[in-house]
Order: sequence, then structure tokens, then C-alpha cells
Amino acid sequence: MGLLFLPARAVRGTIRVPGDKSVTHRAYLLAAVADGVSRIRGANPGADCAATLAAVEALGARVTRGTDGISITGRPDALESPPLPLDLANSGTGMRLLAGLVAGRNVAVTLVGDASLSARPMGRIVEPLLALGARITATGPRATPPLVIAPVDGLVGTTWRPQVASAQVKSAVLLAGLAARGVTRVIEPAPSRDHTERLLPAFGVACARPDALTAEVHGPVVPQGAEVDVPGDFSAACFWLVAGSIAGEGELVLEGVGMNPTRTGALTVLRRMGAAIEVQEPRTVGDEPVADLVVRPAALTASDIDAAEIPALIDELPALAIAQAVARGRSTVRGAGELRVKESDRITHVVNGLRALGGTAEETPDGWSITGGGLTGGAVDAVGDHRLAMAFGVASLVATEAIQVAGGAMIDTSYPGFYHAFKDRVQAR
Repeated sequence: MGLLFLPARAVRGTIRVPGDKSVTHRAYLLAAVADGVSRIRGANPGADCAATLAAVEALGARVTRGTDGISITGRPDALESPPLPLDLANSGTGMRLLAGLVAGRNVAVTLVGDASLSARPMGRIVEPLLALGARITATGPRATPPLVIAPVDGLVGTTWRPQVASAQVKSAVLLAGLAARGVTRVIEPAPSRDHTERLLPAFGVACARPDALTAEVHGPVVPQGAEVDVPGDFSAACFWLVAGSIAGEGELVLEGVGMNPTRTGALTVLRRMGAAIEVQEPRTVGDEPVADLVVRPAALTASDIDAAEIPALIDELPALAIAQAVARGRSTVRGAGELRVKESDRITHVVNGLRALGGTAEETPDGWSITGGGLTGGAVDAVGDHRLAMAFGVASLVATEAIQVAGGAMIDTSYPGFYHAFKDRVQAR
């Protein structure tokens, strides 16, 4: 049946986006092996993070769900080998980080996922975990899930230099390093999001960062129970930033958005395109910067996005594609080949979707070229990818016809309630 978005001209209101997915995953995993009780407030309520929470519960951590957040009593001495495979559903972050966490903890675990996750590459974490001494195999074709992890009583620290900057790879290695003897070090070719490095000290674990490309932990080390307040998810906020920028009128206020500088590349790009976005009340929650954002309509101009910018905005590219389709001129994205191994091939499906909506877009091996000028509307397939579904829905603010989005039910993996929140805040033409 799909989701129906009617043509709209205005969007206004105050919004508090769900808690940051990246921080939520990491908080659940660290809490699972911490000594004591951890309390996590503002956690992302989506299906991806719920799968990670269910997994740590199956490993023996005691989870209490309350009105004021999630409490987790960790198992620092011994996780349990679950009798059944752990199903991470659609969550690539959950699977990769969980594999790192359990790799050296003397448990037998099989990690599985849905059809989309089962097609995503896992060799990028299998290789460094093997280098640390783990016994792990990606048993699917082309090093894809299921991941089978055999018991190992501890690992040995190493230095890993991934070819591509990836916060998931870096975090999997650092989490494995908690159970490794000596220093576990990751040196990246470019900076990637640093939520793990910021969160480890909250759990009493020193994480050295001698430069912008290096992070290291010294193990074995036992995290301590922590209090974690999760900021609003910038990736979720980005859909509203694009919506507010391309609307004909209105004003949006986004409260409590995480402003981690390794995540806000999309804000830089939107401002470069001429977006009118104000950052108000900057503050710190835990070790994460947070602010309120105010966005108003603006005339956007084309802007290219190059490879050096990609790590700080990889998840926001589908939303930015809508801004590029509206902007005056021709925009390109380069160096984003990682998009092909996300929940879908986001390069192909962004381009196909824009064309289906009346836009002008061309696919390249590692990105796209989009000529702005607006979108008309029509039927589009989000191929079960939550970020594509939200992006195509935002396009209704410049469409002349209704937009019917098939394959959009997966929005709830990251942003439960987005569809109704969007409908409540837009004014139809």
C-alpha cells in the first residue's frame, strides 16, 4: 500500500527527534559488560536499537525498561552463550559492534539479520577481529552474515589500519580491545564519527586519541556502570532541516539535537547551499555537544560534495539529494561508494527515485550528479530503506502532485512516528 505524501507548501512547529541511534547502540553494548548498573535515558526507540537491546539481554545482561529510561545490569565476568542465533534484524551497526564486543569473551554466538542485513559485507570487521585473535567467520556468500563467533578467552591487542574510514569498524575493534591484552589501536585514513571514543570514558575506560585519526584502548579493562543521556539524532534531524529549507514558508525548531562535529557535515553543506539554519543554546550532554536548531525556507544553490566530506554525512546523503534536486544548478557527490552497501544500494535507488519523481539525476560509480529544478511527484519505491522513504516523503514540500512511497514501512527502524509527525507539521497546497 505504501505511504502517501500530499503536495505541501509549508512546514512549521517544534520537534524533538528520537535519541541518537549510534549513541544508543554503544551505550547498550558497554552497559552489557559493565560492572554495576547503567541507566540510559532518551534511547532511540526504533527497531534497530531494540534488536541490540534484545541481543544483550539474550547474552545475560539484566534489562529493565522503565518510564524514565533503560537500566542494564552488566555481566562483566561472563556473558552467556545464547541457545539461539541473535537476530539483529536490519541493524548493521548492531551486528558489527556486537561482534566486536563478544569476540574475546569466551562465548559461542551466531549473529543473523533480515534479507537486507544478510547481504551487507562483514569482511571489514572479520579481518581485524581475526588479527586480534578472535575466532569469527562470515558464513554467507561474499563474507556476509550469518556471523559465527566461537569461544576465545581473551584477545591480544594490535594496530589496525582500515583502508576506508568507518566508525563501525573502528568501534568493533575498540570494543574487542576491552577484552584484549595490551594496546588495541585503530588508525584511520580520515576521521569518522567518534561516539565510541566519547562514551568509553563515561564508563570509566580511558581512550587515548593522540591525533584526529587514531584511537586506542589498553586492556583488558572492565567498564563501570554509567549514567547516559542520549542526544537527539542528527541524522533524523537532517530530514527536517531539508524540509524546512525547501518549504515555501514556515519555521521549524528542533530541540536537543546532537551536534557531534563528526556527524554534522550535512549542516555545513546545507549552509553552503544557502540554507537559513540557526544554532541556538549550544550545550554539552555527557561528552556530546547538543543544540537547538531553527530552520526557515531559503533559496538553495547547487553544491558539490567531495570524498573528504563523506564520512561526516554518509547517512544524510539521501536527504541532501532532495535539497540538491531543488537547488539552482548542478550538484555532484563523489567518493560515496559506501552507499552501495547500506540498507540498499542508495546510489542507484536515490537516482531512480528522483527520476520517478520528475527530477534529473545521473548515477556514477561512487555517487551521482543532480540538476536542480524541482520535482513533480508520483510513485516511488524506497526498497525497504528507511532513509530513502523519509527523503522521498520530504520531497512532497516541492512536489506538484502526491508522492506515493512504496517500501517505506522500515522507517520505524530508526524514526518511529516520522510519517505522522511530518503530516502533522505540513500544510497542504
